[in-house]
Amino acid sequence: MKNVDDLIESAAELAARGLSKGEIADELNVSRETASWLVERSGATTEPTDQSTQTTQPAGGPQDIHVDWSAIGRDSKRMGAIAEAMADMLAKHGEDVDLTIGIEKAGGPIATLIARELETDLGTYTPAKHQWEEGDIEELGGTFSRNFAGIRDRECYIVDDTITSGTTMRETIEAIRAEGGEPLACVVLADKQGLEELEGVPVYSLLQVISVGKEK
Repeated sequence: MKNVDDLIESAAELAARGLSKGEIADELNVSRETASWLVERSGATTEPTDQSTQTTQPAGGPQDIHVDWSAIGRDSKRMGAIAEAMADMLAKHGEDVDLTIGIEKAGGPIATLIARELETDLGTYTPAKHQWEEGDIEELGGTFSRNFAGIRDRECYIVDDTITSGTTMRETIEAIRAEGGEPLACVVLADKQGLEELEGVPVYSLLQVISVGKEK
């Protein structure tokens, strides 16, 4: 995607396919608020929402950065190379770790390759944002897939593609701890916040994306 118009068009297409605004945010690697703004600008609608809960955005649009890593994602060889680098960043956090958790959707394929590299079991977590339209996301809940490995009081790594606000990663850390597990480290392709840790868990990224400019 080259510009905001392309993002608006993509948001409209995803909304027409029935994706929630949270899922659209995940697909476009933007914040939930940005996804909401893009959908509204496109004239598309997802599910009917309570107007009183909608987030008001600045006239010029939300302050966000779109990360397009499709050049990596479309090629298995490139994905494997990136996963090897991400696995290398995690490896120093303990030889006894035997579980890697991927945050759905994009974190799942990356976590699969990292788990293979580190020779760990694989689990996946679907965050609450996949159900989100408007309002308080804390009223929703995420889920671990029963088709993959369970937590069972194990130490683990967490993998995702992008950190936008840190909300999803924080939610995943808390969900793992609620199951009795202990996250030792998180890794992502790109971090928009420049985080070193979340909830006491180290955060690693191949790229840190920093917006430079004056606040209006």
